[in-house]
This record gives sequence, C-alpha cells and structure tokens, in this order.
Amino acid sequence: MISREPTIERLAIARGLLLEPFGLTDALLSQALKMIAAHRIDDADLYFQYTRSEGWGLEEGIVKSGSFGIDQGVGVRAVAGEKTAFAYSDDISEAALMDAARTVRTIAAAGHSRSVKLGGRRHAAKSRVLYAPTDPIATLDSTQKVALLEKVEKLARAKDPRVKQVMAGLASEYDVVLIARADGTLAADVRPLVRMSVTVIAEQTVGGEVRRESGNGGGGGRFGLGYFQDGVIEGYVNDAVNAALTNLESRPLKAGQMSVVLGPGWPGVLLHEAIGHGLEGDFNRKGSSAFSGRVGQRVAAKGVTVLDDGTLPDRRGSLNVDDEGNASQRNVLIEDGILKGYLQDSLNARLMGVAPTGNARRESYAAVPMPRMTNTYMLGGDKTREEIIAGLKRGLYATNFGGGQVDITSGKFVFSASEAFWVENGRIQYPVKGATIIGNGPDALTRVSMIGNDMALDSGIGMCGKDGQSVPVGVGQPTLRIDKITVGGTA
Repeated sequence: MISREPTIERLAIARGLLLEPFGLTDALLSQALKMIAAHRIDDADLYFQYTRSEGWGLEEGIVKSGSFGIDQGVGVRAVAGEKTAFAYSDDISEAALMDAARTVRTIAAAGHSRSVKLGGRRHAAKSRVLYAPTDPIATLDSTQKVALLEKVEKLARAKDPRVKQVMAGLASEYDVVLIARADGTLAADVRPLVRMSVTVIAEQTVGGEVRRESGNGGGGGRFGLGYFQDGVIEGYVNDAVNAALTNLESRPLKAGQMSVVLGPGWPGVLLHEAIGHGLEGDFNRKGSSAFSGRVGQRVAAKGVTVLDDGTLPDRRGSLNVDDEGNASQRNVLIEDGILKGYLQDSLNARLMGVAPTGNARRESYAAVPMPRMTNTYMLGGDKTREEIIAGLKRGLYATNFGGGQVDITSGKFVFSASEAFWVENGRIQYPVKGATIIGNGPDALTRVSMIGNDMALDSGIGMCGKDGQSVPVGVGQPTLRIDKITVGGTA
C-alpha cells in the first residue's frame, strides 16, 4: 500500500468532504475570491468546515444523556485596512458561495486599502504533522463507550465509601477544515479531539452536620478514544476522588497579603488568563493591553520564560495549520523576563508590520478569526517542589483552580482555587476552602521568586473564551512561588 504525504492526505480528505460532493472546484474558489477582490482589499479567504461531534454522559450509575451532531458550512471574509466584511452559510454550494462573495466585496467602498495580489494556481500551504487524521468517534463502538463510563463509576465508588455520586462524560469530535486564500494558498487540517471528564461528590457527617464537597478529573487530546486505557482512567478517577476528600477536610482561610505557591500543570490557567490574553496582537495593536508598546522591556522577573506553542504533538491546543492556513509555531513571548513579541493573526500582523505567528483561530465557519493562544506555558527553573514549599514561612499552596476573570486593559485578575493548602514554617498544615488569588498580571510576573524544575502541561481539558468564541487550548507551568500577592478568604 502506498501512503500519501500527510499534507496531501489532509487536502484529499477535505476535498472529499467539503468540495467534491457539492461540485466545487479550485477554479470556482478562485472565481469567488476574484469577485471579492474586484474592489480594493488587503486580504480575502474562504473557510470551509465539516464537524461531526458526539457526547455521552453518565450519572447515578447509568448513561443518562447522549448527543450526536453534524455541522458544515463556509465562511467568506474580506479585509480592508482595519475593517472586516464577513458572511457565512451552512449551505455549501456554488450559489451560496458566490452570494457570500458578492456580499462581502462591498467592504472596500470607502477604500483606503491596496489591491490584494491574487495568486495563480492554488498551491498547498506548509503545515505540521502533529496528530493523525483520525475520526475518534469511530475508534470505539457504542457498547465500548458506555463500558468506559461504567468503569469510571465503578472505580470511583470503590475508592472510598464517602463517594456518594459520580458523573462522567465522554466527548469526541472530528473536525475537517479547508482554507483558500486570495494569494493562491490552499490549506487543510483534519482535527480529532477527545475528552473524558470525571466529577465526584463526597459526603461525610461530623457532629450531626452533613458536608458535601466535589472534585474533578479528566483529560484528552487530539487522538482516538483508545487513549483511555485503564491506567489513564484510574489517574483521572484518583484526581477527582482525592480532590473531593481533601476538600471535605478543608478549613476557612483568613484573607491577606502573602506568598503563594502554584502547583505545576493546570494552575498555568492563571498564566493563560492573567498574562496570555494580554499578549494577543489585537489588544496590543489597539493599545488596550497592559503590555502594549513594551516589546524589548523587562516585564517579569529573571528566569521567567513564557511560550505559546502550537506544535506540540497530540496536544489539545495544537494545530497543523491555524485557521488562516498558516503553519503553527513555537513562539517565545517572554524570555528571561524580557517581552519578545505578541501572538498574531494576519490582520493584526499586517497592521503592526510584523509576521503572523500561526495563532489565527475561530470557533467555526460562522465566526471570524482572531489572534488566540494554543498551548501556553512557562518553562521550568532549577528548584524542587520541596525546596519551594520549605522556603514558605506562611502562605498558600494552590494545586488546582476553578474559574477566573481578568481585565485586559489593567491586567487585574481574580481566580478561585478549587484545591489549596495552608503552609506554615515550610510545612503543609491543612487544606483550605474559598481561597481567591487577586492581583495584576504584569505586576505578578515581577514577583516570581522561585521556579520549579517540574514543568508540566495540563491533562487536556482547557477551553478558552474570547469575544463569544470558544476554542480548545492547553496550559502548563512548573511549581511557582509568587511573593506579596493578595489572597481572599472566607474566615
């Protein structure tokens, strides 16, 4: 059997789902783009997408919910200066495509832009090979999927008699995209995505009073459902059960300013929200980010190096090509405390006079692309976790986070810790409940005093929202100590 080069294979899959069944050809794509470029524009593209998704949910020992959906369509965009005209249709046909093209070409009526140079024959864009073009929904049958969830239930209840309720979910998505740009570029990606989620509610009675607490676990990535072997599932269950049982013993925390140690992995969500969004190109082009105009300046303590890397194999936030057809990249945002650059899509990169960074992302064909993170993480240092905690006289050790909010302009953030411990004289004393981390992103970076050697990525659970669009992302960091940060409590 002769196999095709991966980029050609993905293009063939995309053509077979998105063009050929509807009688669309490269010539018709070029015709639509030529129609858009009849007026003066800076850029134009067509974004075709086919998505098939499936979900299963278990509660009270039985599978109570199931879903299956198929969505497909095309988005047509023209860009002139800072302005974008956009139209989309869930009808993939020559008529719908040409109608959308006619709609968006009116953008250049005011016309201060240049004429876009149309490409000749369509050519394949450069791309990565980070994951297989697998349809994850087909990797297990329905009976096997139900058995996976039942296994989660059985394992969780066997861990401890205080476990009273188990909820588990299994989600799979097969996403195929094809992008045709005005310069002649043709790009495609076949994006598998799976996730297993586990929530446990534990209960105990102390002094006649019933207390209930929850814990969560789970993970996934860009592969098939066969990834969820016994060892992986048991790890997710252990995370959820241990968190719930730990929270049963938690005590109120007194608010104040203190040093905080953040655990490795998922606590990098604080880095993502408080710092990562502020490094996206659109906010910086408009001058609305706390990091605007600071490239080349020190914005963090020495030793702090932050990357956004869309090239990590099989990771939830990774992409072979971004949603404008550019290959994903490994972007160093902050190096040893110095700001090196921002995350860019083509529009903001052009207006800022820099190159795109492979970070154009959109939720679907019905949305416009914007600069977004992929997998954002901080590199490790030279300290052990034990050293970092041992150096903490009085403070908080936060190992897991729930929700949070950030103001891009000021950099101020508030995050709630879903699992945290009080530390005194270098020793973990007891779990605490209701801790919130309050600070300013750029300021917090300068207060990093110790960086662990245990950098870890999250297990594959992240979703990022921006301007109403959600996309899968990854986060990560080593154990990290930040001094003199405000912690809210419940005591």
